[in-house]
Amino acid sequence: MFNLMNVLIAVFSFCVGTVFFSYLNEVVVQLPEGKVSAKKLVWPFAKKQSKRGVVIALMGGVFAVVLTGQYDLSLAALTMLLLFGVLTVITFIDWDTQEIPPVLNIAILVLGVISIFTMGGPSILERVIGLFCISLPLYLIILVVPDGFGGGDIKMMFAAGFFLGWKATLFAFFVGVILGGIFGAYMLIVRKSGGKEHFAFGPFLAIGIAVAAYANIGTNVLNMYLETLKMSMNTY
Repeated sequence: MFNLMNVLIAVFSFCVGTVFFSYLNEVVVQLPEGKVSAKKLVWPFAKKQSKRGVVIALMGGVFAVVLTGQYDLSLAALTMLLLFGVLTVITFIDWDTQEIPPVLNIAILVLGVISIFTMGGPSILERVIGLFCISLPLYLIILVVPDGFGGGDIKMMFAAGFFLGWKATLFAFFVGVILGGIFGAYMLIVRKSGGKEHFAFGPFLAIGIAVAAYANIGTNVLNMYLETLKMSMNTY
């Protein structure tokens, strides 16, 4: 019975995730054009889905199963699914347009407030520090190097900082920089960018945020690093 219940929860979660992300695919298509329509979002399956739409829907199903496996059927799982949904929309819109609509960063900030009640996690002070620990240095960088980072990237790290707290925010940014650096190196090697064109950095930051948020990976990894650093310093 226990195993059957787990299977039923997984199937239910997958179905909910695919339906939800099918709606989000419509947001990806419509939001950059300023044409998001409640009427069009009522039943997205009334039209033929694009290949990317199918991929996004399946991503939602997988995310939902993984999240309910970690958080059970709970408000924490729902909060994380909403976060993953917003990050997915940011990823595809930024990839297409190299812009992150401000409403999506606001959504992350709102989810950060909601997570206080549904997930607990970082203290309010840690969350407030998280707002600025990455976004402020990035803002200072673009004052010197205007093309260093996009304004949407900075605002996303600001909003994510309140959701994650400062420790996980540092980890998320580190992951994003590593992934973005690898992709940038690949672009140089195959000469698709010639070293001159820009590519969207938001998707890599979004992946970092998702990894950092899941099961408190970001906070746990940084705590381990700080503890190791402390121990190594005590040996001298």
